[in-house]
Amino acid sequence: MSNQGLIYVVSAPSGTGKTTLLKRVMGYFPEIRFSISYTTRPPRPGERDGKDYHFISPQRFQQMVEKGAFTEWAEVLGNRYGTSMDSIRESRSQGVDMILDIDSQGAIQIKGQFKAGIFIFIMPPSLEALKQRLKARGVDGQKVIQFRVAHARDEMKQAKWYDYIIVNERVEEAAEQLKSIIIAERCRRSRVLKGIGLRKL
Repeated sequence: MSNQGLIYVVSAPSGTGKTTLLKRVMGYFPEIRFSISYTTRPPRPGERDGKDYHFISPQRFQQMVEKGAFTEWAEVLGNRYGTSMDSIRESRSQGVDMILDIDSQGAIQIKGQFKAGIFIFIMPPSLEALKQRLKARGVDGQKVIQFRVAHARDEMKQAKWYDYIIVNERVEEAAEQLKSIIIAERCRRSRVLKGIGLRKL
């Protein structure tokens, strides 16, 4: 396969249901690689190192920053998150598509380096619905929930430069929309013709 792997960058405010949505779609496309981020935050119950995140110390994270190991990184609520540059380059060179789950701050950094990426923003039905979802999740205290809702408002303003926007009111519908985007991007004329060795017909 001569085509480079595609990069799907998916962003959403915390509590929008992005993780559930991505798990459903990844089950439909088992050949797509999921980018596992590095983070300095401690694991939550049920999370596993190397599967959900690469959990590392703040010192090691800083060393990776200084070595230029991240294609993007950001700090949220005192914890740092980063995406490995090597993992993206490896997937692209192997012709393997990759999904990146990162916030809008990181997505902007990715867009500056990989302009051919496909950028998808997942919206909650409303900020009030988002607040209720965060409460129901039972992970954060009231102050953190307030911060996340305020941060979500700012993040949603960034959706205007993404290629696609999906409103996740019903996860089944949102998953179908995300699947359709992935399929449509794979069927773009230029990519199909390049993949079979024909630039022009």
